[in-house]
Amino acid sequence: MAITLQQATAMLAAGETRAAELDVPVAIAVVDDGGNLKAQHRMDGASLAAVEVSLDKAFSALATKGSTAALADQCQPGQPLYGLQSTHNGRIVIFGGGVPLYDNGVLIGAVGASGGTVAQDVIVAEAAATALGNR
Repeated sequence: MAITLQQATAMLAAGETRAAELDVPVAIAVVDDGGNLKAQHRMDGASLAAVEVSLDKAFSALATKGSTAALADQCQPGQPLYGLQSTHNGRIVIFGGGVPLYDNGVLIGAVGASGGTVAQDVIVAEAAATALGNR
């Protein structure tokens, strides 16, 4: 299954609704299984930096096939993925806010959120992923 534009925009809407509930403006990006941008929004008041970071979080979740929140501990000095954030021209993000998207166990894309605290970004990205029925 490929992510459709309709699905991507539904994910953006779900993420933005959750961000509004948290009272935090964010940028949210959805990428397809090739890491290509499918849809992206920057809420009013979200920082300009959040635009690129949200896209890189989505890319990172896709590239590593896992949540970016899970990378933080694994990328510390002495851990097995130490230095991972230096690869891919610095695009790999090792803090929360990137979530891979699966359809029946097949990786089909990812979503990234940026603009709040790491915990808020995780909540927003997970809300967006849930709109797809991430399974």
